[in-house]
Parts: sequence; structure tokens; C-alpha cells
Amino acid sequence: MSDLNAILAPGMFVRHPNHPEWGLGQVQSNIGGKITVNFRDQGKLVIDGSRVALSPVFDPS
Repeated sequence: MSDLNAILAPGMFVRHPNHPEWGLGQVQSNIGGKITVNFRDQGKLVIDGSRVALSPVFDPS
């Protein structure tokens, strides 16, 4: 869905555009468009990058 998902690397911070209540997430892996993210208020989830464009957060503070 988004070419931005391709730049996501382990350690980067993201937010899910449809679920702001999940809070800030940290990318654990990005393999073949499947992005594993550990969200502060939701836990670890695998996101299909072809269906959801995660929003990078460059200043998580």
C-alpha cells in the first residue's frame, strides 16, 4: 500500500493510522512486506504492509 513501509527497519517507531489507541509501536522486523510491530498498548502484531501504511515516527518523545 505504501512505499514508506519498505523503509521501516527494526528499532524504528511507528503508529497505526486506523488504531491511534494502540499507541507508539516499535518495528521488530520487516520481511516480505510483513511488519512485526510491538505496540505500547496492544502488544506484538504482524501487519500486512500491502494493506496498511504505517506512519513512521521520527521523534517518539
